[in-house]
Amino acid sequence: MSYDKKLTILLKNFNKTQESLARELGVSFVTLNNWLYRKKEPRESNKKIINELYTKYTGVKKSGKNLLEEKRNIVLEKQKQHKGIVPLLKKRKDLFDEFVLSLTYNSNSIEGSTLTVKDTAQILFDGVTVKNKSMREHMEAKNHQAAFLRVFEHVSKKEKINEKTMLSLHQILMNSILDNAGCYRNHGVRIVGSGVVTANYLKVPELIKGLFKEKKKDILSFIPRFHADFEKIHPFSDGNGRIGRLLMVGMLLEADFPPAIIRQEKKRKYYEYLKKAQIKGDYLALEEFFLDAVIEGYALIDSE
Repeated sequence: MSYDKKLTILLKNFNKTQESLARELGVSFVTLNNWLYRKKEPRESNKKIINELYTKYTGVKKSGKNLLEEKRNIVLEKQKQHKGIVPLLKKRKDLFDEFVLSLTYNSNSIEGSTLTVKDTAQILFDGVTVKNKSMREHMEAKNHQAAFLRVFEHVSKKEKINEKTMLSLHQILMNSILDNAGCYRNHGVRIVGSGVVTANYLKVPELIKGLFKEKKKDILSFIPRFHADFEKIHPFSDGNGRIGRLLMVGMLLEADFPPAIIRQEKKRKYYEYLKKAQIKGDYLALEEFFLDAVIEGYALIDSE
């Protein structure tokens, strides 16, 4: 893998700025910028430092053929370093709460919530009613927290993530928000602005059952594909995105990976890659995006 790509991974996946990375490499901002944009090639001594730093943060000693393979290698190496994610989160309430906050804030924000991170934290952990914010937004935050707790409890008991789990999560997530919380939609829906054709509501139960029966041979490929297909079916009248992301979290925890954190700032790319998977059947960009989100989860663990 080229040095500019290694440097890009360090910047994008390990919460580094160009200034901080340049300091760790012992070079100037300008020099690092030249390497990133391939204006100059690092010297052999610099290449050695880049490789050492890359291995330190990613755990990967042998580079993959492409970015997708490389990010998969990073996730698998991180998994070796952090075995027992569920026991860790049970033991570390501070870390558990960080995941609750990040997942709740970002997932609701992707769906249009105007709550800030601070607002969300006050609602979740202090029971505060935030001024000038709707009651629905307050309920969405508390309900998402409760739904995540349900997912975590479910996995802790080694119960399978299945259709029944999904319906239960929807009932919790949309409690006192939708009259038909926990029930499939009984009408047609459209994903506004996407051009993606959702399933006929009469076929939803059958399609969902089929989706949960699919084989999970390669979990890191299966989860983003499951997610794209689930969102295309769009089984509920509302709450599909949040439920889809909660199911991803549950499947990751089952496989001893941390929750994937899809940040609201990446919403445009997230929707773009979902659409590409749903319309063209090309899941590669979504899979790489998903791996980035899992690496974000590991970064949260490493930062504590």
